[in-house]
Amino acid sequence: MKEEFFKRPGDSIYVPPQGPGAAAPPSQELYARMGEANIRALLHDFYIKLGTSALRGMFPSNLALASERSALFFIGLMGGPPLYAETYGPPRMRARHLPFRITEAHRLVWLACFYEVLEASERYQFPPEHLPGFKAFLESFSQWMVNTAE
Repeated sequence: MKEEFFKRPGDSIYVPPQGPGAAAPPSQELYARMGEANIRALLHDFYIKLGTSALRGMFPSNLALASERSALFFIGLMGGPPLYAETYGPPRMRARHLPFRITEAHRLVWLACFYEVLEASERYQFPPEHLPGFKAFLESFSQWMVNTAE
């Protein structure tokens, strides 16, 4: 049976007990060290992984456009210009994800895809000393996106 990724009217919204993400945002130094092209490449490869994962049905058919939108968010988050906010308005990522049923199991798949891409961090000139802080951010951020109990 195909998994339902979209919320239906009447579905309750789960709020994770830890509340909004507590991890510090990634280092603002990342943009200067990696550059915009490498951040875009990182998100492009991440979306390729998502496209082969159990979460594929959660994303639009055009993954290139989805990865571009996500890249704009991460560029600003990592110290670059606020391209996401300039293009789409304030990020408000939890609110933007509420139409989707996101469980803890979904979060773990999402993280696994991101971590797999980060294994080749040198490909994106990702400074290794910033990987722990970036992963801590991803953990916290993804926990806050969970909006549906198992």
